[in-house]
Amino acid sequence: MDQHVLIEGLIDFLAFIAFVALHEFAHAWMAVRLGDDTPRMQGRLTIDPIAHIDLVGTILLPLGLVVFSAFGGSTMSLCGWGKPVQVNPNNFGVRRRDDMLVAFAGPFMNLLIAFVMLGMMRGGIFLGIKALDDITLLNVVRLSVFLCFFNLLPIPPLDGAHILRNFLNISDEVYAQISNYSFLFIIILLRVPEIAGAVGLFSSKVTILLARGFGWHLVLS
Repeated sequence: MDQHVLIEGLIDFLAFIAFVALHEFAHAWMAVRLGDDTPRMQGRLTIDPIAHIDLVGTILLPLGLVVFSAFGGSTMSLCGWGKPVQVNPNNFGVRRRDDMLVAFAGPFMNLLIAFVMLGMMRGGIFLGIKALDDITLLNVVRLSVFLCFFNLLPIPPLDGAHILRNFLNISDEVYAQISNYSFLFIIILLRVPEIAGAVGLFSSKVTILLARGFGWHLVLS
């Protein structure tokens, strides 16, 4: 087992849990802002990770990927999901538009996290805090960017599928039937490494562009 890969993976895993909590909080916050109080009543309008953890999607799958990476000796982008925030679209002012905004809020939060982290890192370096000038932290930023684009894939239960569902005006009944096979879709996704690899490569390039905007000129490993 590669201990260096394991340590980096565990750092990513802890960051992943925090990112999932903020991602799901963004869904809940947007839904409440658009008129649906369901997330608040269900205790989801919080950044407490416990309220948003899905045992398989937030713990078992990403932790398994960390261990698998450590035994393989190479890092692997974590992927997964949190406990879905339940909403009642009938409470929205404009149902389809607002439902898509709620779905998009999660990936947008991950992108916002990347901006905030890069800003904090750059500000810390300006103040002479050397601990913030670390490639490990930049890789954590890349993880947040990866989660943004991974969740935009049009595959249930990911946010991209929900956005596409509203864009194509798929009925609740049909989407519910499709969602019954969500776990199968995830298994297929994980069995086709080219998909996650393409998202990972794209996320790395976006992270590099963002980093250059904050003054870094480097290549992620």
